[in-house]
Amino acid sequence: MGKRITAILAALVGIAGCSAQRFTTLSPDDFQSSIADGAVQLVDVRTPEEYAEQHINGAINIDVYEDSFIEQCKARLDKDRPVAVYCRSGKRSANAAGQLRKAGFKRVLNLDGGITAWLDAAKPVAR
Repeated sequence: MGKRITAILAALVGIAGCSAQRFTTLSPDDFQSSIADGAVQLVDVRTPEEYAEQHINGAINIDVYEDSFIEQCKARLDKDRPVAVYCRSGKRSANAAGQLRKAGFKRVLNLDGGITAWLDAAKPVAR
């Protein structure tokens, strides 16, 4: 009986550990609503060159490909405030969102389809 309880507890701890890495992926409309009031920290996780071409107004650039990505996020962002991330298509930002959650950021939002979907939805960008 004791081994069974131990196995169940281990499984529950594993499930809880996985849920700690969850983030929310939002459509362009919902993402825009979430960042509208300025309370959310907006991060473009693409390269500096991509960011310079165009980005969502108010976004800061922290390249997820940099080895120091998490260290930069910890230095520049507040873990207790929501963080919204995006990239070109949504793959890099999903990776970044997972890393942020694992690093202890409380609420992380990811733009579904990245800036490509944002532009397809005729949302504004800064150049």
